[in-house]
Amino acid sequence: MGKSLYDQSAAARALYDEANRVLGWDLAKVSFEGPEDQLTQTKVCQPALLVHGLAVLAALREAGKTVEPGFALGLSLGEITALTAAGVFDFATGLRVVAERGRLMQLACEQTSGGMAAIIGEERAKVQELCAEFGIEAANFNAPGQIIVSGEKTKVAAAVAAAKDKGIKKVIPLNVAGAYHSRLMEPARAAFSTFLDGVTFNAPKFPVFTNTTGRTVTEPAAIKAALVAQVVSSVLWEDCMRNAAAAGATEFWELGPGGVLAGLARRTDKAWAVKSFAEFSDVSATA
Repeated sequence: MGKSLYDQSAAARALYDEANRVLGWDLAKVSFEGPEDQLTQTKVCQPALLVHGLAVLAALREAGKTVEPGFALGLSLGEITALTAAGVFDFATGLRVVAERGRLMQLACEQTSGGMAAIIGEERAKVQELCAEFGIEAANFNAPGQIIVSGEKTKVAAAVAAAKDKGIKKVIPLNVAGAYHSRLMEPARAAFSTFLDGVTFNAPKFPVFTNTTGRTVTEPAAIKAALVAQVVSSVLWEDCMRNAAAAGATEFWELGPGGVLAGLARRTDKAWAVKSFAEFSDVSATA
């Protein structure tokens, strides 16, 4: 993940080298070589994804392949990547913020027994009814007909088992470490709030949409409050995308691995122009 950026972009390489110094461990090695079970740990995955996304942006800028964004948005930890890209944090600060978020969420996962499941093809209201009945929460509204639920593992399993009888045709249990964006993350939320008291927030250079409301957030105090709330709140990703388009976004560029966000954008509105950038070949191929 990201090795071609490191090998072929001096700007991207500088970020990976700085990340290793800031974190005190070799993020580049884990990103490029794994092992996968280490890379996918929340405390490792979150900083790895932030660095990778910002390394793509750095490579695009270095190659003269991008104009400055009109807006930024990121799903879950990606919101911190978006805020860093917008100058709310410098790179080192954004990395420290996401690393602490990942560490605290990993602890919360280890201290609870949580699970998540994807519900496909249903309206929000029906999913909310299921959540209310089984004492779980809607964690992600990713796109029309793609909603993730989260909560105690036994309650999520009970909801999955009951879904078919309630007319919900497709439910997929997810292989995750815990119940992200649910009340089980409350210990992480509280500790993260305290940590952020010592972090300086700048006003963003361009509007950033927050997962907590789907709308832009501009005041430093409001940005901090949104980041804290986001740990236990639903991710309103579909709302973020729709509101960005309504505000004038003409094209969505996904910076990061996998093309997942591009897929969600296409599922939301096939008319949107969407591009994905993950490795240096994507950077060099763009006009």
